Parts: sequence; structure tokens; C-alpha cells
Amino acid sequence: MIPQSFITDLLNRVDIVDVVGKYVQLKKGGANFMGLCPFHNEKSPSFTVSPTKQFYHCFGCGAHGTSIGFLIEYSGMGFIDAVKDLAQNVGMVVPDADDKIPPAQRAAHAAQSLALTEAMTLACDFYRGQLRGAANAIAYLKNRGLTGEVAARFGMGYAPAGWDNLRSVFPDYEALALVESGLVIDKVDEDGGNKKRYDRFRERIMFPIRNTKGQVIGFGGRVLDSGEPKYLNSPETPLFQKGFELYGLFEARQAIRDAGYVLVTEGYMDVVALAQLGFPQAVATLGTACTATHVQKLLRQTDTVVFSFDGDKAGRRAARRALEACLPLITDNKTVKFLFLPTEHDPDSFVRERGFEAFELEIHEAMPLSQFLLREVTAEHDLSEPEGRARAQFDAKPLLQSMLPSSLRLQIVRGLAGLTESTPAEIEGLFELAKPVSVVRRAPPRQGRPQPIGLELQILRMLVAHPPLCFGLDAAALEAFNSFGPESAERLAQLVGDGQALGPNGSFAALSQHLKSVSPEYDALIAEIASEPESDPEAGKLWLSGAVREIKLDALKQELNQLFSSGLTSDQIGVRFREITALQDQLRREAADAAPQR
Repeated sequence: MIPQSFITDLLNRVDIVDVVGKYVQLKKGGANFMGLCPFHNEKSPSFTVSPTKQFYHCFGCGAHGTSIGFLIEYSGMGFIDAVKDLAQNVGMVVPDADDKIPPAQRAAHAAQSLALTEAMTLACDFYRGQLRGAANAIAYLKNRGLTGEVAARFGMGYAPAGWDNLRSVFPDYEALALVESGLVIDKVDEDGGNKKRYDRFRERIMFPIRNTKGQVIGFGGRVLDSGEPKYLNSPETPLFQKGFELYGLFEARQAIRDAGYVLVTEGYMDVVALAQLGFPQAVATLGTACTATHVQKLLRQTDTVVFSFDGDKAGRRAARRALEACLPLITDNKTVKFLFLPTEHDPDSFVRERGFEAFELEIHEAMPLSQFLLREVTAEHDLSEPEGRARAQFDAKPLLQSMLPSSLRLQIVRGLAGLTESTPAEIEGLFELAKPVSVVRRAPPRQGRPQPIGLELQILRMLVAHPPLCFGLDAAALEAFNSFGPESAERLAQLVGDGQALGPNGSFAALSQHLKSVSPEYDALIAEIASEPESDPEAGKLWLSGAVREIKLDALKQELNQLFSSGLTSDQIGVRFREITALQDQLRREAADAAPQR
């Protein structure tokens, strides 16, 4: 768990204008910066970035957040990765309570990562330069229908013939980083004597693989002829794990948002060719089966994932593995589909032969996950016989057990029940599904806290906009908030505690980031504050003091009205009466002192 104090310090050090400006073209507009929103299509800029609030807000689609939130939403990073990325840019080291790595070892890891990243960047630049003069490689790409524009967009290059071309790029060709990055191979004689070093990639079209930050972490190389292997990938390295990365995701992020879905294909050339043909929202797994990590990354980018596979047996096996990776992560607000092309086609050839609209129709009519699952477990069994129906249920059991309790799971259970002459309740009981959906007796929905209104809403707004004001609220103020009701008082007390936990330098951005991680309760209020001009904290401090005095005076007045019916003795009533009136006089004097002098 990253301490909140670190998050606060980080958001105080980074500049959201610089963070967002790397991805969105911003222009100064008054106190803020404006640009075209990266989260929805628009022709007139409605996306604002506030340097004072350190917050972004789109008046068109409502997207809003901090620098951390922007990296999560735009780049598809996880929270920790986004924090680490920002921290690295400002020279901070993210603390980790569970991290037992000694500082010296951590520094060595950081130095290694930097050396590998620099090596991959230099190699990528070299391969790109080589492509410009490689007539055979250019002819191959043109024959595949690719333009120089799309090749440049994906950073494609060419590894020429020769065993040690990278020697001209790296003065120290024997550097350890070249082996650790997978750019070269060390071959040792059988007797362990002489060692020969040579380039891994030779005479291949080079596809750089980028991470979510756009850094080159690996390569895929394709031969120009019928040589083997057709595709050669970088090995697993400290930078690159095939089960974690997707080719083309960095380049496709905006297109995925624009299209509303991501198309997952099987190869580099599919991605590049589809981008050329009008489908820039395509990505590919890297010569490995689809993993849960792949699915997580995709579902961070969009609510709809369409897997495209060849219609042969290998394609069906790949689709089954993708199905199994998706099931533990699928929820009712996410959609996964499976597209199977005719065996003679890949996406590239299909679009070129049948056209853009035909492929778009295929995507639209792709098979939903529920239908694919039911087909997988029933296709090879005779459902007219008890044994066939039992075997279908047997095959379905582990798949359904891996799913979260949801409406989608219930729909699949009902579909399976209909096919196997059972009831949904029987299947859920037989499969021992966690939290059965069809038979559970639902408790009445728990009522949330009442929505804040009036003075309570104004106080909440002021404290969220200016968290340091929380330090001006004492125990008596928190006690006075009970006049709003116990649940409202609890909400205000929690907010005051959260604001004080940020420290005296707490900011709107830091508190917003914290509240977002706790509950969606404040989302609408945060969006309102983000869309409004910056308010004056000093004026807010005076207003808050006045508001708290009025609440305290109202509470004392109510107590005074009920004092004589409280059941106290006359002496006790007299003592408390004097205490109340003294407190009222003190509050009125404070109000008079705070009033502007005329």
C-alpha cells in the first residue's frame, strides 16, 4: 500500500499541464489550458486542464481527474504503475512497506532498467534508419499494401544481413545490456572456451514492441522470404514479458476510444495492415496465448473486446484459451465477442477482398462470449442422451466456477439449463457456484447516506476544494454537525479526517484522488468543483468559520429551548443555562470581530 502522504507529495510536485501535454495539444485559455478531449470525439475543445487545481475536466463527456487518473485512463496503466511513472519523472522513489529489497540493490535494478531501455531505443533508431535504404524490405512492405506513413507510425525498421551490425551502434558491443535486452546472443563453444557474440535479428522486417509509456521493450522480426521461423520475437527480459504485453496497444489507444471497442488479432502484420485499411483499433498478442493480464489491460481501455481468430483448429484452440482468460474478469458492464474468419482468410486478406464494410459487419455480428461458451461445451456431445447432457455440464462446470456471480453468469446458467434439461437452481447447486444468483433471497437494497443539501453541501464543497480548511474544525464543530443528522455528521467527520490526513499542504487533487479510491459518493461534487473557476481559500476560510458559528449557535438555541424539559434539577438547569448563554455571547463576539470593518 502506497502511503497517502506520498501520493499528496507526488501530486504537489508534478505539473498536470506537463503530464497531459505529452498526449494532448494544449493551448492557454485564461487561467486554464484547453484542448480536444482524448476520451471522446469532438471538433471544438471542451477539455480543460487547471494548473491551480492540478485537475483536468471535460465539459463534453465529463471525464475528470488528477495526473494519476489521467495516466490510468489514457494509458491503461494500473494505479501503482501510474504512480511509479510520475514519481520517476520527478525523482521520487515509491515506498513499499512489503518491499525488502535493500536500497543498493534497488538502485542497481533501476540502473539496469535504464540501460536496457536506452539500448532498445538506440537499436530501434538503427533499424528504422536501415529500412530507408533497404530496397528489398521496402518492396516487401509495398507488396503487402503498406505505406511509408503507417510504417513510420509503428516505428517499423529493418535488420540487415550480417552478424554484428549493432557493433556500429554500440561502441561497447560486449556490454552486458545487449545480451540482457535480447539484442545479441552469446554462443559459447562446447568446451566452454571461446565465446562468439552476434546479432539476434538479421534480414528481418522489425516491429518494435512498446509498453504503455511508449518505450521500446522488445522486437518482433519477420523474414522477407519463406525462411524459418517466420516470426522471431525478443526473448523474455526484465523489460519484456510476452504474457503481459500487447503489440500495437500504445499506438491504438485513441482509436480504441473512438471506435468503442478493441479488436484483438493474432499477429504484427494483422495490426499494421488493419491500421492501413481503416481499423486502427487493432492489437495483437505476442506469439503466446491470451492471458488474464492481457484481458485486464484491454478492459481498462474499453468496455468491448472483440477477439479475431482464424477458423481452423488452431484458431479455435486460441479462442478457447482467450475465453478462459476472460471469464474471471468479465462483468455485466463489459462485452467480449469472438470473430471467426473463413479458413482461407486472415483479417488483412478479408478486408482487401471483401471491403471495409464487410469486415465491419463481421465485427458487429461477432459471437458473444455467452454463445461461444455454450457452443464450446455442447458442440461435441449428443444432447438427446442423458450421458451427452451430463458431459456438457461436466465441461461447463470449471468455466462457470471461474466466473464472478453476475447477471451474465445467470444468463449462461439458464442457457445451459435449457440445453441440458435442468433448472438454473439445479446447475448452480450441482456446480457449487459461489453466491448462487438464481436462488438467492435478495435483501432489500441498503439505503445509502442521504444526499447532502443546503449548508451541509456547501461545507462539503468547501472542504473538498480546499482540504487545509479541515484543520480549522475542532471537536466542537464536529459535534455541532450532528444537527444535520447522524449520517451527515459521520460523512463530514470522515471528510475532515481525510483532509487532515493529507497534511497542511493537502490539495484538491490529492483529496480527490483519495476519495475516488474510497467511494464514488463524491464524484459528482468533484466534477462540479473541477468545472468551476478557482475559489479563494482565504474567503473560503472566513465563510467556513461563519458557517460553523451559525451551526453552533443553532445547536445552542435548540438545547436552550429544550433545557427546562430535560429532566435536570433546577440547580443543574441554572448551571447549564449560564454555560449556554456564555457560549452564545462568545460566538457572537467572534462573529463581530470577523465582520469587515466599515
